Amino acid sequence: MPKLMLALVLFATLATPAKPKTAAAVTRDGQHDFDFELGTWTIDMTRLQHPLSGSTTWTHPEGYTHIVQKLWGGQASLAQLANDRPSLHFDGLMLRMYDPRSHEWRIYWGSSKTGTLDEPMIGHFTNGRGEFVMHDTYEGKPILARVVYSDITSTSFRTESSFSADNGASWEPNLVQTFTRMTK
Repeated sequence: MPKLMLALVLFATLATPAKPKTAAAVTRDGQHDFDFELGTWTIDMTRLQHPLSGSTTWTHPEGYTHIVQKLWGGQASLAQLANDRPSLHFDGLMLRMYDPRSHEWRIYWGSSKTGTLDEPMIGHFTNGRGEFVMHDTYEGKPILARVVYSDITSTSFRTESSFSADNGASWEPNLVQTFTRMTK
């Protein structure tokens, strides 16, 4: 094909307007997905004592407060976890950032014990349920870690953290939290 004709075909292809996207093809803007969580919460928590070991012993830590504030008009949020019990004192934070290109959230966890942020969990909300996953290690072995947000109302919500040692074929819950609103 002569160069001029090839150039005209290429130009015609590039100049053809794109077909409009159908409603099903448009990805939902989820930058306000965590707005339900703004405010101060108490946490009823149960924790599996020894995950991925066959253990069925759960503990019930008490005294945790969860404080969440919006950043960047909702495109990010900062959640602070504090415990008012001196013997069990632990402070942590979650920095959550929304990526408008991928329509996914990245959740970074940091604690007062390490002074660093972990690699992010990545995910999104669908039909009122948020699922966030990351590759991690537990006791030196590679695992997947997952957190699911569910049962969201204006006064409460639930999270369940799980580990998978078989690349997501099965999940073992290791932390279940029910949050109850104190203030908005």
